[in-house]
Amino acid sequence: MTDVVDADELLRRMHRARACALEEGRSWRARSEALRSTDPEGSKEAAVRTVAYEAVLRVLDEVLTPGRNADRRSPAD
Repeated sequence: MTDVVDADELLRRMHRARACALEEGRSWRARSEALRSTDPEGSKEAAVRTVAYEAVLRVLDEVLTPGRNADRRSPAD
């Protein structure tokens, strides 16, 4: 990637990435719940993907609004 982008464009891209991560997390969570009774292994895989998107969402939240999720941090932080 050789495009130079200004701060506003970078911020817009991060907001779009956050919206995408939020939607994907919801989608995988719904899939996990739907598969729970019929495909436990598929449900487990979907749950793992849900956790991954939640992690991405937490990182983007911290970048976009520092300290916003301070109350959600683990005691080890």
